[in-house]
Amino acid sequence: MKFKLLGKSGLRVSELFLGTMTFGEDWGWGCSKDVAKQVFNKYSDSGGNFIDTADNYANGTSEKFVGEFIQGDRDRFVIATKYTLHNVKAKADPNQGGNHRKNLIRSVNGSLERLKTDYIDLLYLHMWDFTTPLEEVMNSLNNLISSGKVHYIGISDTPAWIVTRTNTLAEQRGWNPFVAFQFPYNIGRRDPEREIMPMCRELDIAMTIWAPLAAGLLTGKYSSKEEVSGRLSEKFWGKPSEQAIKIAQKVDIIAKEIGCNSSQVALNWVRQQKGICIPIFSVTKLHQFEENISCLDYTLSDDHMQRLNEIAEFEIGFPMGFLNSKSVLDLIHGETYPLVLNHRLK
Repeated sequence: MKFKLLGKSGLRVSELFLGTMTFGEDWGWGCSKDVAKQVFNKYSDSGGNFIDTADNYANGTSEKFVGEFIQGDRDRFVIATKYTLHNVKAKADPNQGGNHRKNLIRSVNGSLERLKTDYIDLLYLHMWDFTTPLEEVMNSLNNLISSGKVHYIGISDTPAWIVTRTNTLAEQRGWNPFVAFQFPYNIGRRDPEREIMPMCRELDIAMTIWAPLAAGLLTGKYSSKEEVSGRLSEKFWGKPSEQAIKIAQKVDIIAKEIGCNSSQVALNWVRQQKGICIPIFSVTKLHQFEENISCLDYTLSDDHMQRLNEIAEFEIGFPMGFLNSKSVLDLIHGETYPLVLNHRLK
């Protein structure tokens, strides 16, 4: 296990991020406390220190489990949790969900209690609510850092233009910026390459990736099956499309060539993207952990990366597809474009 700097910060985090949304059986597809403890211990023994949870995962059970598991060695771990989503016990209260200050303080105090800790290493805004002003969000988060309850802040599932505005505002006001951005990304879902990933590389924001295995589809487990279960079932995530199954089958072919599992290929494809790209992996069984962690034993060749890129049809779209076309590059640069060694290209 190696470590990466968390975006524009000095914090050292593991190159694989342990997701704990599967810790707890409250939602019908998670794992028991005993299995969760075994997974946590295996991750810790592997040198991992980066733990992902949220105030609503398994209705709070995930945070409770993590809080118990880190007792006695709290400072070694970088605990990331999230706020925004509505309190399931107070669905009729309009202020127990959203990005505003009241819900932020309520959520953070609850997380601290469940995690049995005095501070949160990384607090994510979980989803943008389009109702709370930017100034309120960033000022409130900055005050939490000043109080010592939170050390760093991140953001998740939010348009790139909003993240750019929030970090610019923070820079202007002398507040703390978002140092990490969490979003879904995998071989079959590459739309973050249009705006989100270039922005993160430009602003030195760490990319923490959820669903790198497409809710299990890219593990090889479902490639030849008509019926799926767990998170990938129609009940929870929606039945995968025929195209998604074909993509998974092509990943399986490359995995067999290399002599590894499909999940390892999918995780390494994410790990080897440009910038600070850290995949989040979560499991419900111990053998799944062993399979996933083994991706650290090797890297994909340039040829395999290229072939994986070609598996899923993907067009970058406007404006980058337009600006990177040969005709437009010729309009801008004439014949000189290939002659300029541009270090600013990311």
